[in-house]
Amino acid sequence: MKISAIAAMGRNREIGKNNDLLWHIPRDMKFFKETTRHKVVIMGRKNYESIPPKFRPLPDRVNIIISRNPEFQAPECYVCTSLKEAILLCEELGEDDVFIIGGAQIYALALEELPINTLYITHVDATYPDAEAYFPDFNQSEWKTTEVMNVAGDDLQPLNFNILRYDK
Repeated sequence: MKISAIAAMGRNREIGKNNDLLWHIPRDMKFFKETTRHKVVIMGRKNYESIPPKFRPLPDRVNIIISRNPEFQAPECYVCTSLKEAILLCEELGEDDVFIIGGAQIYALALEELPINTLYITHVDATYPDAEAYFPDFNQSEWKTTEVMNVAGDDLQPLNFNILRYDK
């Protein structure tokens, strides 16, 4: 089974505040959608609840939500109480391409507990001092890095960003 993580982060690994993203970057959202389409996405309950209701569950994907509350329900989604349970479910379903999509606690657990093969990280060229959630620190020297996309900001989207793929 191939297990990947996909995230966007600021210069200081910032990923969110108030259970929401810190930026709006349509090209990055398009990359996320194209990369995870027809795959399994595993996310924490807070991350799931941060998705606007009209986009839940994420279409064209198997959605698995991690919640400590075994009574939590999400229409058309699987709910598991641990990351390990979610991976076992993927095996039972015969899924072989899984994406960890957040939030911060789920990313940290995944990097600690799972054999992550690939990271897709959008590096946003900005800092967010009031951020509340961060992508966990990881040793980049342990990964082979490939640039996927490099985008200069413009009038419609003023942020510079680049997307890197990290492979073990």
